[in-house]
Amino acid sequence: MDDLRTKYLDAIGGAADEATLEDIRVQAVGKKGEVALKMRELGKMTPEERQVAGPKLNALKDEINSAISAKKSALADAALDERLRTEWLDVSLPGRPQRQGSIHPISQVTEEISAIFGDMGFAVSEGPQVESDWYNFDALNIPAEHPTRTEMDTFYMTMPEGDNRPPHVLRTHTSPVQIRAMMDQGAPIRVIAPGRVYRADYDQTHTPMFHQVEGLAIDKDISMANLKWVLEEFCRAFFEIDGIELRFRASHFPFTEPSAEVDIRCSWEGGTLRLGEGDDWMEILGSGMVHPHVLKSAGVDPDEWQGFAFGMGIDRLAMLKYGIPDLRAFFDSDLRWLRHYGFAALDVPTMRGGLSR
Repeated sequence: MDDLRTKYLDAIGGAADEATLEDIRVQAVGKKGEVALKMRELGKMTPEERQVAGPKLNALKDEINSAISAKKSALADAALDERLRTEWLDVSLPGRPQRQGSIHPISQVTEEISAIFGDMGFAVSEGPQVESDWYNFDALNIPAEHPTRTEMDTFYMTMPEGDNRPPHVLRTHTSPVQIRAMMDQGAPIRVIAPGRVYRADYDQTHTPMFHQVEGLAIDKDISMANLKWVLEEFCRAFFEIDGIELRFRASHFPFTEPSAEVDIRCSWEGGTLRLGEGDDWMEILGSGMVHPHVLKSAGVDPDEWQGFAFGMGIDRLAMLKYGIPDLRAFFDSDLRWLRHYGFAALDVPTMRGGLSR
């Protein structure tokens, strides 16, 4: 046994790598190794001989295994020392940049709009995207013969046979939220209603699902002058242009009387849109004084209260502010365009040009 001990301990001490160590382990204490074969011979010995040889063989096996483990650790330490001598790392270099998550332009613009109107005292109201036709049409003074009440323009929900509830639709605007807010809170009230809306229309400038924000202010002495001030202040804050100029044109909406389309002064010089300058005008929203029939539908007395309402497309506002030329880009699965327009979670919005006619 002394010969085996000397043989293998010397071999372990001279091993240059872990592969050599493994070969030595197999030769010494593997299933068919020399120490294992010696232990099989114990069965042929007398009990007295086994009492002497057995402990010595077990001690030899343990010593060889311990020597192999110690040598393996020494080889690993030597390899690490060699790497530290040959490899070089400049720990003062900045780390590699990691892409951060980004916020969608529609979400960012919705937050911007809510913050601006919040500073003017408007609360945010929400409502269901599936509405009864009473909230979506009747309560808003939209008669049965109005074209938006046809299946050509509105998504009607399929009603099961025997369901006697009134027809339901995917809301075509967020105006139903104004009705619900007045019914819940009464007057006076100041709210905006941002959210998704749906219309059966799809081309380069329309999508079946888009986003609107509508505003409502009801009090005893509100006038068109208040409406004009609110919209001008909003546009100055949103577009970050002090010299913004709006133009109100007479129009017609079933739920307001009088009604006005609102245009913003702009320039298309060189094919680039610039707001607040030039001789052109571009329509950006609709507005007016709330129709008495709408107030009655919401349980508000039109002889005591009056107010204004307005509505604008969030998608359109995002396109104007950030120079996004195609509405369909908002639904593109390739997010490279998002980075192209500089959107990241912590970006500070700025006015960008480049929107083409």
